[in-house]
Amino acid sequence: MKFIHLSDLHIGKRVNEYSMLEDQEYILKKIINIIDEEKPDGVFIAGDVYDKSIPSAEAVQLFDNFLTRLAKRKTSVFIISGNHDSPERVSFGRRLMNGSGIYISPVYDGKIEPVAMEDEYGKINIYMLPYIKPVHVRTVFGDDSAISSYTDALRRAIDELHVNTDERNIMITHQFVTGAERTESEEISVGGTDNVDVSVFDCFDYTALGHIHRPQNCKSERVRYCGTPLKYSFSEAKDKKSVTVVELTDRLNVRTIPLEPLRDMKEIKGLYNDIMSKNFYDGKTYENDYIHITLTDENDIPDAIGKLRTVYHNLMKLDYDNKRTRSNTAVGEAEIVKNKQPGEYFAEFYELQNNQPMSDIQREFIDGLIERIKEESL
Repeated sequence: MKFIHLSDLHIGKRVNEYSMLEDQEYILKKIINIIDEEKPDGVFIAGDVYDKSIPSAEAVQLFDNFLTRLAKRKTSVFIISGNHDSPERVSFGRRLMNGSGIYISPVYDGKIEPVAMEDEYGKINIYMLPYIKPVHVRTVFGDDSAISSYTDALRRAIDELHVNTDERNIMITHQFVTGAERTESEEISVGGTDNVDVSVFDCFDYTALGHIHRPQNCKSERVRYCGTPLKYSFSEAKDKKSVTVVELTDRLNVRTIPLEPLRDMKEIKGLYNDIMSKNFYDGKTYENDYIHITLTDENDIPDAIGKLRTVYHNLMKLDYDNKRTRSNTAVGEAEIVKNKQPGEYFAEFYELQNNQPMSDIQREFIDGLIERIKEESL
C-alpha cells in the first residue's frame, strides 16, 4: 500500500511580511500532480494545516480547494491538527467528511479509533494522534504523578491504543522527537521541554511526523519528518524540499520526490557594488527569488533596500557584516572624566560604535567642524 506523507503546510503564513499564499497555491498544485502520477492509496497531512489557530478566509479557501481535488481522486486523506492549528476548527465537519474518505482527527479525548485499510498483505491500521501536551493527557486520565513530560504523555496515549503488533500499524502525529534538527521557522519550547523519545513509536511500522520543517529520519526511516513543502525561513535556504512516498507491503520502503517552488529562498553576501553588478546577477533567478542580502561594506549604503530591490525584487531581509556589526565591545562603567578635547571624545565614541579608529581625513573634518561651532557660539 502506498501513501504520500505531507505536513506543516502552514497555509496563510507570512514570511518577513510577505504573504506566501501564491507560493502555497502553486506548490499544492505540484503536489496534486505528484499524486496523479503516484496514485497513492492515501495522503497523510501530519498537522499545522494552517499557520494560525484562526486562519484567514483566503487560507481556508485554499485548503478547501486542495481537499476537494483530493476527494475527486478517490484518495483517502488523513488529517491531524498541529500546534499552530485549532483542533476544534480543523475537525469541523469531520463526521460528514468521513463518507468522502477525508478522515480528520477529533479533539483529543483519549479515544482514537484507527482507520483500517487492507491489501494483499493484510490489514493496515492508521492511527491519528493530534498535537498533545502532558496537560491534555492528564486531563483525560487524571493521573498527574505519572505524566510529567511529553514522553510520558505520548507513551500513555499510545499505551491506551492497545496496538496489535501482529498487524501493520501506522501513526500520524505532530510532536518534537528528541534529536531532530530544527530550523528558525518552528516554535521552540524553552529548555526543550517538548522533547519526545523516539522509542514511544516502537509499535508502529511507520510514524508520519509533523512539526519539524527539515525532512529527516529519526533513528530509522520507520519514524520520519517529511518537512514543509516550502521554505519558511532563511535557515532552510539550503534545504531540498520534497514529498515523502511511503510504500508498506511486507516491508517498508521510503523515498522522496523533489518539489520545485515558484520562488526559491537564497542568501547573498558581498560588497554592494559587486552584488549590483550585472555580471553577478545576470542569468540567475535572483530577480524573482526571495532574497536575504548581507552587505560587507564598512559604511552603510544610503537607501540600500530601495536600491537593491531594483534588481532583487523580493528582497526580504538586509543585514551588514562588517567591523561595526562584529564588534562585541561593551561600554563599561564610566571612568573619571579626564581633561580631553571634544575631538578626542568624539573619536572614542566613533571607535566604540564602529570597532575601528577614525581616519586622518575624518579627524581633520571633525576638528574643523568643532572649531566652526565654537566660533559661531561666541
